[in-house]
Amino acid sequence: VTWGCASFGQRNGAPKPTVAGFVAIACGDRHSVALRTNGTVVTWENFSLGQRNDAPTVAGLVAIACGSRHSVALHTNGTVVTWGDTSLGQCNDVPTGAGFVAIACGLHHSVALRTNGTV
Repeated sequence: VTWGCASFGQRNGAPKPTVAGFVAIACGDRHSVALRTNGTVVTWENFSLGQRNDAPTVAGLVAIACGSRHSVALHTNGTVVTWGDTSLGQCNDVPTGAGFVAIACGLHHSVALRTNGTV
């Protein structure tokens, strides 16, 4: 179920999911992401900065987060994937390698927690 402002397709944008099988959801400023039980993501709403059309097509994702106009996903292998707006470095300088266990996003930044408890 979606509600609120619809000026950028937040409520009725295509392809809003209409089937079951989701385990997590996240919202950015003008886009949303849903994580499927099979570890893939579905995105909808505004795509002017890659929020939707640059989403990863791989399976094995276990967590999602959204910033204002970018998104982050955590893969089962402990790697981090980003997509969307890069104008302020949101999707540049992404930490490489495995060993991450949690992710979060702020307005124009992201953070990732390592298995050793460091950020």
